[in-house]
Amino acid sequence: MATERPFASSHIYRLSAYPKEVTLRDGARVVLKPMSPQDGEALQRFFLRIPADERYYMKDDVASPQVIQRWARELDYDRALPILAWVNDTVVADGTLHRTRAGARRHVGELRILVAPEYRSLGLGSTMIQELANIANENGLERLTLQAIADKEIAAIKAAEAIGFGQVAVLTGHGKDLDGHPRDIIILEMPLGEWFNWWVF
Repeated sequence: MATERPFASSHIYRLSAYPKEVTLRDGARVVLKPMSPQDGEALQRFFLRIPADERYYMKDDVASPQVIQRWARELDYDRALPILAWVNDTVVADGTLHRTRAGARRHVGELRILVAPEYRSLGLGSTMIQELANIANENGLERLTLQAIADKEIAAIKAAEAIGFGQVAVLTGHGKDLDGHPRDIIILEMPLGEWFNWWVF
């Protein structure tokens, strides 16, 4: 029987601010905290509430229990830091800060954000982006990127731009929808450090 790799906890990030309660525009209270190995089943239920046509654009098959189990089993905050938003025992949003192990790009992080349909347009997406941007900035990252499908992830693009991201590139036809039609991928980027500190002041 193979020995499970130990959970790599907060290898580089200072996460003493969590769990953290935030209030949404409608007054609902949500608790943010880093994902733990015990959260796999709750995260799986969250992804299954996301419409299939939205899950299609994700980089992994999040409808697969094996994929989520592997994420939970192999959690490594140094590689990918997932912050989950909870209402009681239900996950309502997932935001992840990804960081490459390669030295040449170690200073750049990538954000991925997904919010349950019933919790959209309440400021939760913007809050998740802001939280992860703060973590990245406090821990020395210099830039953040975010990718979104044009015409399909408009809310995510607007939420990122509200935080300070700007569009830097369009990858024409680099995505396809369920019907096989090409879709453009928007690349957004935000500098951290002094610029970020000024922006959020």
